[in-house]
Amino acid sequence: MHHHAYLWTGPKERFDDEAMRRPPRPDPPPAGSRPELIERYRQVAAEFRTSDLPPLETAYWLLKPRSLVRGTWDEAKEAAAWLGERLAEYTPRFALEGDRDTARLARLVDSAAERLRSGADVSYGCYLERPSYLSLAVVTCSPNRAVPELACPGA
Repeated sequence: MHHHAYLWTGPKERFDDEAMRRPPRPDPPPAGSRPELIERYRQVAAEFRTSDLPPLETAYWLLKPRSLVRGTWDEAKEAAAWLGERLAEYTPRFALEGDRDTARLARLVDSAAERLRSGADVSYGCYLERPSYLSLAVVTCSPNRAVPELACPGA
């Protein structure tokens, strides 16, 4: 078992586009569907796998390009440390004062290490100033517990 890390920051409006954060349905809309529905399906089918936008379900990061992986670790503790380093890096930009609480952030990192050791994925998000959003994720691989049929990036 190993862990892949992902990081995304960007405009809140882009993050809120949930259709682009879901993998496309296996079947396209039926013939006669509204043109905007057909066009949206085509857009999602063409862009989901290549987009850097965080998926709604953490495991689906594994469908994204290998170039989006920010780190890979065999040990859960090392992957959790990466999360802690990123949280510390972005703390000054957190929009809410309560999100900056260092004791709370330390608990998040400790909890992440435990979850990763158990084979679970970890995903954290936080609003930044100018309304932006920070998404951090560590996905367990070989296999992923939530969606075991997903291959590791680059596999």
